[in-house]
Amino acid sequence: MISTAKAASSAILERDGRFLLVLRRNPPSADMYAFPGGRAEPGETPEQTALRELHEETGISARNPRLFSTYDLKTHAADGSVKSHFLLSVFRVDADRDAVAEAADDAAALGWYTVEEIRQLPVPQSVLECAERLAGGE
Repeated sequence: MISTAKAASSAILERDGRFLLVLRRNPPSADMYAFPGGRAEPGETPEQTALRELHEETGISARNPRLFSTYDLKTHAADGSVKSHFLLSVFRVDADRDAVAEAADDAAALGWYTVEEIRQLPVPQSVLECAERLAGGE
């Protein structure tokens, strides 16, 4: 069976060298920390998806999405078949400094983490890669 990739987006919000991550409640990446994000809805642009998902999962309204990276993400079943396939667009976004994040929707919890802290958390490789690139590869 040939899998059709689904569009997904995530949003990177950074404050003072810390990145906003959510603890995912649902697959893919359940029980892992990741940038707020998820599947595109019909008719949405990748930018709209990133802003909507950030708002749904954290309550923060962001603006000015800028494409930072893209990933072709596949998960495989035990028999080697493709279980899920996402084309992920990762955006840097801006938000008001006083906007308070609260876990909602798919987010079981959230927090602001430095790159050093992210290295100790269960995160998808794409999250660590983006955080390290933004932090100057520390």
